[in-house]
Amino acid sequence: MDDATTRFAEVRPHLLGLAYRMLGEMSGAEDIVQEAWLRWHRQDTHVVRDARAWLSAVTIRLALDTLRSARSKRETYVGPWLPEPLMPDDMRTLSTTDPAAHAELASDLSLALLHTMERLSPEERAALILHDAFDCEYAEIAAMLDKTEAACRKLVSRARERVKADRPRYTVSRQQHEQMLARFAQAVTTGNTAELGALFADDVVFYSDGGGHVSAARNPVFGIDRVTRLIAGLWRKFYGLAPVRLTATEINGQPSILITGGDQVVSTMTIECEDGRITALYVMRNPEKLTRILRAVTTHPSGVTT
Repeated sequence: MDDATTRFAEVRPHLLGLAYRMLGEMSGAEDIVQEAWLRWHRQDTHVVRDARAWLSAVTIRLALDTLRSARSKRETYVGPWLPEPLMPDDMRTLSTTDPAAHAELASDLSLALLHTMERLSPEERAALILHDAFDCEYAEIAAMLDKTEAACRKLVSRARERVKADRPRYTVSRQQHEQMLARFAQAVTTGNTAELGALFADDVVFYSDGGGHVSAARNPVFGIDRVTRLIAGLWRKFYGLAPVRLTATEINGQPSILITGGDQVVSTMTIECEDGRITALYVMRNPEKLTRILRAVTTHPSGVTT
């Protein structure tokens, strides 16, 4: 590879992580990084002293434009909009082999956090991601967003306050998280509604994203009784009547369940836990957002753990 290609390849994982955090969509993030490469290819790279900074600025501006356009579509989205789930192979393209870095990445890319960040304006989201996830100084953020440092400080402060109340505190270990998920799967498949309800926090919330393509709850469902009845009813109506397989895996670095029927991925389910109870469930049923999952399961079965 020539020098320009090498410099780009070195920062590509960083750019991909930046774009995914902005959009919540890996396919869109890849498109943005590809456009950044084209602009880098047209640039006289010999005069660029800091390739990471230059490419980050291009990527964040492209992501801002894309997100502004996407927000109008998401306002008319059928039901809750959830981020596109990432399997372990996708996560590896965004991280190092350092276990601590992987754990930090999983926290940054949790579905709960990305879902909460949908409430931010594009500029708030960009400023918060650059500052908190990538440790950028306010001067760098100001240059990327074409704003003053004072304005960027306000953006970060406002964004942080808006997500703080809803960001999960991760008061359970990974082992406890996996155990909760196994107990949940056992209760669902055996029809043990008493055990299922006992797993939930009082304010548990259930989100499902069907995108208007398949059946899914059009609004979030709150509370132990309603969520228990909904899950038990869904299992009896859809999953319990057809041969399906529940497999333990990772979604966005967190213990999750993959539900497959034959050679089709039916859905993914991720839970958030706090103080020994499940506080939220995120179910992806939109087939458009499951394409990467199906490809990963088909081509890399080792990416799924049982």
